[in-house]
Amino acid sequence: MKVTQGETEGQSENQRSDEYGEVITDAAAESQDRALAVVQRLLTERGIRAHLHTTISLGLYGNHLDLPTWPNRPASRTWLNRHPPELAVLGPQGWRDVTVTVGSRSGCYLVSIRNGPDLQAVGQEQPEKVVDLILAARGT
Repeated sequence: MKVTQGETEGQSENQRSDEYGEVITDAAAESQDRALAVVQRLLTERGIRAHLHTTISLGLYGNHLDLPTWPNRPASRTWLNRHPPELAVLGPQGWRDVTVTVGSRSGCYLVSIRNGPDLQAVGQEQPEKVVDLILAARGT
């Protein structure tokens, strides 16, 4: 991804959108990680394995390293973008049956069931309901 000076002016480096989708702040990522860890723990207690996936994108742009640098040129710059974490629940065949994320604005759990109904929102104070939806989708 090529980013120019004009594209980054007025935007926080870790809040810019990129080719991987929505970008969130470090604080939001930590909060979402904690919320998904609660669901993951409840699933583990019921014998269901779930994997927490975190995506970050790293980048570097700036001067070519073997050319002489000039005092009036900015040094090389880097960026790190964090994306919303996902909790993936795999079925017996190894396919992703359920994906759980946390809404960046609402803070609700967003449950996506493969071959199921549309995206379902569950309040963050009800992680047990997320587990119940997953158990119902798996038929257990």
